[in-house]
Amino acid sequence: MTTALGKIYSDHHNSNRERDFSVMKDERGTFLRRLVGKGKKVLDIGCRNGALTKYFVEGNNVLGIDIDDSALEEAKKSLGIEIMNIDLNGDWRELGDRKFDVAVAGEVLEHLYYPGTVIEKVARHLSPRGMFIGSVPNAFSLKNRMRYLVGRKTHTPLSDPTHINQFHISELDSILKRHFRHVKILGLGRYKKLAGMFPGLFGFDLFFITTL
Repeated sequence: MTTALGKIYSDHHNSNRERDFSVMKDERGTFLRRLVGKGKKVLDIGCRNGALTKYFVEGNNVLGIDIDDSALEEAKKSLGIEIMNIDLNGDWRELGDRKFDVAVAGEVLEHLYYPGTVIEKVARHLSPRGMFIGSVPNAFSLKNRMRYLVGRKTHTPLSDPTHINQFHISELDSILKRHFRHVKILGLGRYKKLAGMFPGLFGFDLFFITTL
């Protein structure tokens, strides 16, 4: 059954963008394919219609979870993955005691009221030495700071009404380290060399790689 929140995200996913749109899809997808590898049980959090899932589905057992029923059905039809409607803000009882080798959350944490609580749930559903990988928009890049300074939110993470949390790289690092022993954050974007050297200032996206 579609909830009010599910309807909001269904409308959001279908408005103003191509159905298969995903921010920096090829760059993030390539990272995900390499990091996930093959032969893994993968929890794809906020998988939507599988726009990123398709990069790492081959050779893996993927469970895609989301609150958008129509998007989930599309992912199941096109990729053949297992799907489950889960409100990430809930208790995740639908997952029972299932464990995964890898959890993926591409552009998800910024949509959550309490991302730290969700990260804790992710850690509980990972196997020993499990990996949690994903990305968030870099809300406080140098370019975005300049836009905020002149009172503009266009072309910044603030322009998306479903973005509840905005992350600075130090905050993201801190919240991940509460539940994961090893945390690495990379900067992705147009200015590749600068983003690699100074991800917090020049990364368009912050890509995180964590292990228990």
